[in-house]
Amino acid sequence: MATITTDSRNTGPAVAADDRRRWFRGQAFWLVAPLLLLVVCLGLPLAIVTLRSFSEPQWGWQNYAWFFGTPVNLTVLQRTFAISAWVTLVCLIAGYPYAYVMTAVGPKMRLVLILCVLVPFWVSGVVRTLAWVILLQDSGVINSVIRAVGLSPVKLIRTQTGVVIGMAQVLLPFMILPLYSVMKTIDLRLMQAARSLGASPARAFAQVYLPLSLPGVYAGAIIVFILALGFYITPALLGGPRSTMLSTLIQNQVLSLLNWGRGGAMGVVLLIATFVLLALAAPLSRQPHKTGSTR
Repeated sequence: MATITTDSRNTGPAVAADDRRRWFRGQAFWLVAPLLLLVVCLGLPLAIVTLRSFSEPQWGWQNYAWFFGTPVNLTVLQRTFAISAWVTLVCLIAGYPYAYVMTAVGPKMRLVLILCVLVPFWVSGVVRTLAWVILLQDSGVINSVIRAVGLSPVKLIRTQTGVVIGMAQVLLPFMILPLYSVMKTIDLRLMQAARSLGASPARAFAQVYLPLSLPGVYAGAIIVFILALGFYITPALLGGPRSTMLSTLIQNQVLSLLNWGRGGAMGVVLLIATFVLLALAAPLSRQPHKTGSTR
């Protein structure tokens, strides 16, 4: 009896470890499947585009030399980042108060506000952009209201301002949702405690609430900025020659001119520039949050 008990104790952990290894081998495919799917759906097309940027029409750097040697391309690249930055700023200015109100109202009103954020996801982006064409055109609703109050009409369609307005409306939910997810975890009694210690409402907000909400600001800003860089439909319908973004040039090179080499080079340059910008912004996004959390 003693011998059998000793053997069972000695072999128990080994059997359990063997069972774990056997289970892991059986489940290995399902653990690796998401990574394989990501590689096939994202990595493979990106690799093909990059390869074409070097191989068409012949192997070499001629497509990148053409891109950086053409002033129009550099101007459009700079404009793409500038428009994306303006869209991010507009979404932040409009989305921050809205997300704050969502955390301060009651459950029923909060449900209505969340529904207002989610409704745009149920409408096609093309439909929303066409609606802005009607609103922003010279004889549209906005200019009609401006004329009705006795002011001169404003040129909004086929301008960079119109592009920013249309893109901000489409991307606003992507700013509000990350902000709300962070703001709902902030205890509003901290503001009351700061007020009870003599801080003004503005100072209590700036030194207590704002630092705690910065993670949501950074998350929303990064999402909106990256999505704005690749916008095509809204700039094409609302913009003009002076508001052309890089996605439009890529579309012209690939679909109109069938020049996959130059189109691929444009896409690779945009991707690398985005990664570099995010790498530079990453330390800045971590430092304020760390400072705000220690107060």
